[in-house]
Amino acid sequence: MVRNIQLRTTLKEEPIQGILTKKAAKYLGIPETEITALKIDRKSIDARKATIYFNYKVTVYIQEPAPENSNYTFNYKDVSNAKEVHIIGFGPAGMYAALRCIELGYKPIVLERGNNVQNRRRDLKAINQEHIVNEDSNYCFGEGGAGTYSDGKLYTRSLKRGDVRRIFENLVYHGATDQILVDAHPHIGTNKLPKLVQNIRENIIKYGGEVHFNTKVVDFDIKNNTLKAIILENGNEMAVNSVILATGHSARDIYYLLHKKEIALQAKSFAMGVRVEHPQHIIDSIQYHCSGQRDELLPAAAYSLVEQVKGRGVYSFCMCPGGFIVPAATAPGEVVVNGMSPSKRNNLYANSGIVVEINVDEDIPKYNKFGVLKGLEYQKDLEKLAFTAGGRSQVAPAQRLTDFVEGRLSTTLNETSYQPGLKSAPLHSLFPKLIGSRLRGGFKAFGDKMNGYYTSEANIIGVESRTSSPVNIPRTEKLEHPEIKGLFPCGEGGGYAGGIISAAMDGERCAEAAVAKI
Repeated sequence: MVRNIQLRTTLKEEPIQGILTKKAAKYLGIPETEITALKIDRKSIDARKATIYFNYKVTVYIQEPAPENSNYTFNYKDVSNAKEVHIIGFGPAGMYAALRCIELGYKPIVLERGNNVQNRRRDLKAINQEHIVNEDSNYCFGEGGAGTYSDGKLYTRSLKRGDVRRIFENLVYHGATDQILVDAHPHIGTNKLPKLVQNIRENIIKYGGEVHFNTKVVDFDIKNNTLKAIILENGNEMAVNSVILATGHSARDIYYLLHKKEIALQAKSFAMGVRVEHPQHIIDSIQYHCSGQRDELLPAAAYSLVEQVKGRGVYSFCMCPGGFIVPAATAPGEVVVNGMSPSKRNNLYANSGIVVEINVDEDIPKYNKFGVLKGLEYQKDLEKLAFTAGGRSQVAPAQRLTDFVEGRLSTTLNETSYQPGLKSAPLHSLFPKLIGSRLRGGFKAFGDKMNGYYTSEANIIGVESRTSSPVNIPRTEKLEHPEIKGLFPCGEGGGYAGGIISAAMDGERCAEAAVAKI
């Protein structure tokens, strides 16, 4: 017999050996000896009240063995001599597109503009310590894309876009801990992602696929509305059958290229704002109702906040408990910040993007002259403003949270995890009213929701601008561009994903669509 039940433990009960089996037996009214196996399907923390609970969904096997752990087998084939699918970009969408091609018996040819994960570390060191931005290899570009050097958050609401469990189990297959199959809000961690990404690359090559680094696509050869070839920066030309365009939300050169060639694009609404950084103990004390250090069984506390201010949503984005803030610029002359965490989430600070929805059709009329690229140009201008306000390097403009809301320049700033450093700047007056006034209203509301959140011990750091693409590359129901046969816009760069898992699912779907056209 198999029973699916829900159980919960307190902080005091949680460390007790076999506690879930004991509770399951009591719940089911049977002796413990009749339970042959217990599988944890989901684990979450309920800290809404003073008594904190660990909630479990479990499958109990009564007098019968448990089945194998994995629900999936990944049937990778030797595709060395198979028909080719070209994939531009090797982030989550590109990686999963390549893996799916191999399963379907097609040879993926991956073209990645940046470095592999090992060499990419030098590019990250250069931007952090020397303020030198490599336009092709940075926190956004390179093996694994923006997801490699990130918190590795795997939570998604895109449950209807594909098989989430399959994506998770494939990550485990390539080296992720199976804990991601259980946690309600799973993550992998900045320190562990590079090895996992390398494992995926090695598997693609093992089965006959190709992965080319430092290989930048600069043009498309299109005849009779059909994509015939792609042209590389070194002048080489590659004939193609189907091309999956998985370049990520920061590949602005691709948008400019498509626009120049009069290939249909659409302006897309997006969000921009700041990254706020608190000492982690403040967030812990709010979320866990504790003073001093949190219980050792509890992870660094996270939060999720949203408020409507003047008709637009203000919300937290990519919240990183126990993490650090990094420079995510992809070109000289701009400052962009993002957040990430190691697997243990044991850094001293909690950071999160706090961003404002921007309706591209209503909110930025002065940019209408840029047509479908108006959101992109607005995004760029704020990044240039941050660069200037920070002192024309990767030093970021910053302000104490309370000073920003109350409209005064900060005479001093709090310590920070942001390695290039901070410079006090009047962000309250530098931001357009569209963003600044709504951020101020949002922070006040968040302070009401989380007592202690609104504090002078927090910094806000600008700008958080790469939440999603401000451009959409349209596609049909068969995932092909409506004008260009053989071109399959994919993932965050196409405007069809918002994180690692949704991008991976979209990569698989695009692979299936691309091979169907060959």
